[in-house]
Amino acid sequence: MILKGFFMPSLFDRVQMGDIALANRIAMAPLTRNRAPNAIPTALMAQYYAQRASAGLLITEATAISPQGQGYADVPGLYSTEQLDGWKKVTQAIHDAGGKVVVQLWHVGRVSHSSLQPGNLPPVAPSAIAAKSKTYLIDHATGQGHFAATSTPRALEVDELPGIVHDFQIAARNAVGTAGFDGVEIHAANGYLLDQFLKTGANQRQDDYGGSIKNRARLLLEVTRAVVEAVGGGKVGIRLSPVTPANDIHDDAPQALFEYVLRQLGHLNLAYIHIVEGATGGPRELPDRPFDYDALKAAYRAAGGKGAWMLNNAYTRELAEQAVASGRADVVAFGKAFIANPDLVERLRQNAPLNAWDQSTFYGGGAQGYTDYPVLAAS
Repeated sequence: MILKGFFMPSLFDRVQMGDIALANRIAMAPLTRNRAPNAIPTALMAQYYAQRASAGLLITEATAISPQGQGYADVPGLYSTEQLDGWKKVTQAIHDAGGKVVVQLWHVGRVSHSSLQPGNLPPVAPSAIAAKSKTYLIDHATGQGHFAATSTPRALEVDELPGIVHDFQIAARNAVGTAGFDGVEIHAANGYLLDQFLKTGANQRQDDYGGSIKNRARLLLEVTRAVVEAVGGGKVGIRLSPVTPANDIHDDAPQALFEYVLRQLGHLNLAYIHIVEGATGGPRELPDRPFDYDALKAAYRAAGGKGAWMLNNAYTRELAEQAVASGRADVVAFGKAFIANPDLVERLRQNAPLNAWDQSTFYGGGAQGYTDYPVLAAS
């Protein structure tokens, strides 16, 4: 639609996201599904993602960059030959279906259990503060999954941090150079390691990685620069969640913190910024945690950031269309709706009814509730 010389974009228009050309402005948000035994992607995963390849961009489930980064049973990794070979089959299936895909790079930090850690050691974190949160474990004697409290972490030594930066960098290089991904998304949201360093509720360090906003943002920025060096900024996105309480995370002054972070990211020529508004998987606005997302975007643009602006959390078709048409978002990411609707793009285009999801099959299991949801033509 042309109005007074201005183009008003639609949710279904093409958009360039750094080096990645998207067929539409609908992204599939990262969704942990716990269907990768021994952290190795499977043929069933390839089918699942290929079914959803009509999305402008698929963002994979969070994927551990190292054995230490693992926090949940049967989630995939990016640190072994077998894992990369499994991901190659997934990316090939997606590309054969005409889709684009980035992998979400993940280190869970304190949101883990010692039984998932190398040598059954405690998880690591900026400070030795346990998260009042749960993780997902599988009893391999019975095959049954269950949720359990996270283990108390130990604080990382400062000389360990370059190794974590290196792990992110190598994972990114392997993802793009070996596994065939179109790019990567750095997971710095939802109370995981990079978010833990950012926020005062989890970071009480007294060294160069704690205290001031600049110090708490240091690890995130070091990781981002290293990943950009590995694959180029045009293939890199980052996910942030300024005020989510997910995994027992909070910050005393999130507006100042995240505006600082976005000003620094504005210099790195990233493909996109992915913002979770409100509580991840919950309310889009939190009365006790107000936040100005428009000011956040303005800070990024004022610093020279040209990356696409992606918004996420409880978007409906109407909200997503409004966000794109108004310029608040360049891309909107949908989560649970993609679980139950492999053809979500077409359903949104036609304003057709959506399948309801079966929450009992979200985590673990096989094809049921994973690859067996009907598409419009078969409804």
